[in-house]
Amino acid sequence: MTNLIELQHVWKRYDTGGEIVEALKDVDFRADPGEFVAVMGPSGSGKSTMLNVLGLLDTPSEGRVLLEGSDVTDLSDQEMTVQRKQFIGFIFQSFHLIPTLTALENVEVPTLFGNDPAARDRAETLLERVGLGDRLDHRPDQLSGGQKQRVAIARSLINNPRILLADEPTGNLDRKTGRSVLDLFDEIRLEDDVAVIAVTHDPQLAEFADRTVNIIDGRIQ
Repeated sequence: MTNLIELQHVWKRYDTGGEIVEALKDVDFRADPGEFVAVMGPSGSGKSTMLNVLGLLDTPSEGRVLLEGSDVTDLSDQEMTVQRKQFIGFIFQSFHLIPTLTALENVEVPTLFGNDPAARDRAETLLERVGLGDRLDHRPDQLSGGQKQRVAIARSLINNPRILLADEPTGNLDRKTGRSVLDLFDEIRLEDDVAVIAVTHDPQLAEFADRTVNIIDGRIQ
C-alpha cells in the first residue's frame, strides 16, 4: 500500500551567517490514512522543521517528500500551495484565529480565495461537529482556550484534507481540555480516515497515538 505521506532521507540545512545548522539529518518517516502519529523531542530537536517539510511549507536540502507516492519535493511555490490546499490541514498551538472575525468566519477563511458556494454550510456543520454549534457568531475573545482550539480544528478540516498537522495542539490547554481535543482528533482520524501528525511535548498526546516517533538533534531515534 502506498503511504499517504513519506519523507525519504531528508536533510534540512540552514545557513545562519557563516555557520551551517543541520536541523534534520537523514530523516525517514511515513504516515498512513487514519493513523495518529506523535512526534516528540526536546526544544530545538527538529520537530517543527520536520512538520514544515511535511506541510510543504519548507523544502529539504536533500531527500524526497512523497504525497500518495508522487514526488512533490521540487514543485513550484504555486504547485505547493495547490497541494497544501488539497491534502493538508494545519492546527497551531496559538490558534491563529483572526480576532475581528466570528468563529464561523474564521473557519471559512481557507476557502475565501476560491469559488466555494458550499463553504458556509460546511463551516457550520464542522463547528456543530466540534461542539460549537451555539458559538457560530462568537469572536475569539468570547471563547475559552479549548473552544478556540476547536474552531482551529474545524478550520483545518474545511477543505477535507487527507492529513492534519498539529504543532503543540494541547500546549495552551489544561489537561482536561487537552484530553477533549485529543478525543476529537481520535474521532476525526477514525471517521474520516485522516492521518494526524502531531508535534508535542505532551506525554498525554502519546497515549492517544498509534505510534510515537522520537527526534533528537535532527535524527529520528
